[in-house]
Amino acid sequence: MIKKRFLLVVCLMFCSKLLLAQHVPAWGGGADQQDLSFGFSFSYVSSDFKIVKKPDWRKPFFDTGTSTYITDSVNSISSKSLPGFAIGFLTRYTLTEHFEVRVTPSLVFADRNLTYTYANPDQNQVKQIQSTSVEVPLAFKIKSDRLGDFRAYILGGVKYTQAIGGKKNETNLDPLDKTVKNIGGFSSYEAGLGCDIYFEFFKLSPQIKVSNSFGNLLVPENHPFATPISKLSLHTVMFSLFFE
Repeated sequence: MIKKRFLLVVCLMFCSKLLLAQHVPAWGGGADQQDLSFGFSFSYVSSDFKIVKKPDWRKPFFDTGTSTYITDSVNSISSKSLPGFAIGFLTRYTLTEHFEVRVTPSLVFADRNLTYTYANPDQNQVKQIQSTSVEVPLAFKIKSDRLGDFRAYILGGVKYTQAIGGKKNETNLDPLDKTVKNIGGFSSYEAGLGCDIYFEFFKLSPQIKVSNSFGNLLVPENHPFATPISKLSLHTVMFSLFFE
């Protein structure tokens, strides 16, 4: 009985080795066989503002037009992460087996907001900043050795963001109806990680990436929602699926 069990285990081990030996890693549509290749991406975007306030940011806002205080003192200014999405393209150039450079221009639809609370709760407001932009990231990707149909990687780089679409004319609006404006173009640094998964006819690369803007995005203006703020920077988390 013991001998039969031993022979069965040996047979199973031998068969499993044969099956593993017959497995041929998928070629991923030949993406890695060429130095230059192309693809496209779909992304989920979550972004919010990092806020630096002025020393006197709590002061009620005095409107020179009416010579009155039109807000109470400010209790808080915050920004909540809002979801968005992006579609993009990929151009990849291989420098070495484990190192490549990537350009991934994308069209991004992602709103942002600022929430203001006051000593008088009836004055609380949420100011939404609608944003459609074109992003052009330049990243360097460091890849691990390939293990079967899988390869992990990390990446880092910079990107330039340019807002598109017309700007609303708020010259004649009441100060309480005005919105916070951002500069049209800015740069960011970014870092991320992901993996390449090889299929027979294409390569799929799930990726998560974090970016933070350089400099100040705020357009200084004299109204209740821009005046208390000294600096705005943008923090973005992006989850992407690249098809190559």
